[in-house]
Amino acid sequence: MKIPNHIGIIPDGNRRWAENNGLNKENGYKCGINPGLFLFKLCHELGIKEITYYGFTTDNTKRPKVQKDAFTQACIDAVNLLSKENAELLVVGNTESPCFPKELLPFTERRVFGKGGIKVNFLVNYGWEWDLNLSRLTHKQRKPIDIALHSEDISRIDLIIRWGGRRRLSGFLPIQSVYSDFYVVDDYWPDFIPQHLYDALDWYSDQDVTLGG
Repeated sequence: MKIPNHIGIIPDGNRRWAENNGLNKENGYKCGINPGLFLFKLCHELGIKEITYYGFTTDNTKRPKVQKDAFTQACIDAVNLLSKENAELLVVGNTESPCFPKELLPFTERRVFGKGGIKVNFLVNYGWEWDLNLSRLTHKQRKPIDIALHSEDISRIDLIIRWGGRRRLSGFLPIQSVYSDFYVVDDYWPDFIPQHLYDALDWYSDQDVTLGG
C-alpha cells in the first residue's frame, strides 16, 4: 500500500446524519469528535506524517446560531482531545473575526504535545479568500499586495478524503490541494469506520501520481 505523506479530511454529513437519526441538526457535530480522534490514531499507526481537518469555514458561520455554537464547540473539544496525544498541533483560521473561538488562540502557533511526530492542522473559521489575502487586492490593478499564505506552515496535500457523498472541495486549502487526489466516501462522517480510510488508501495506491510531470 502506498501511504501518502499528508491527507486532508473533510468531515461532511453531520447535519444529515443527525436528521436521519431523529436529532436536531446541531446535534450531529459532537458526534463527529470521536471519529476524528479514531482516524488520527489510525493515521499515526500507518505512518502518515501530516493530517489536516476541515473544522468550519467563514461561510459556515452564516448558519443558525445554535448550529454555529455547536460546531464551534465541537472544534474546541476536538483540538483539546488531540492535545492529549503525540502530535504537533496547529490551528489555522481568521483570528481577527469574533467567530474564531478564543479558546483556540494558544494553538495558532504550532505546538508539540507528548512526543510529537505527526503534524495535525485544524482549519477553524477558515476562508480561502482570507488565506490567499484576496481582500487585500487593489481595485485598479487587481494585483496582490501580499502573496504570503496564512496557511504557509501547511504542506502540499497528497490525498483528500471527503465524507457525506458531496464531490466538491468547498474552499479547502486551494494552494495545498492543487495536485491532491480526491476520494469521496458516501457515508456520513459520524458513521466513520476504519474501512473508509483503508479503502481510500487502497484507491490512492492505484493512482498515477505525477504532479504534472
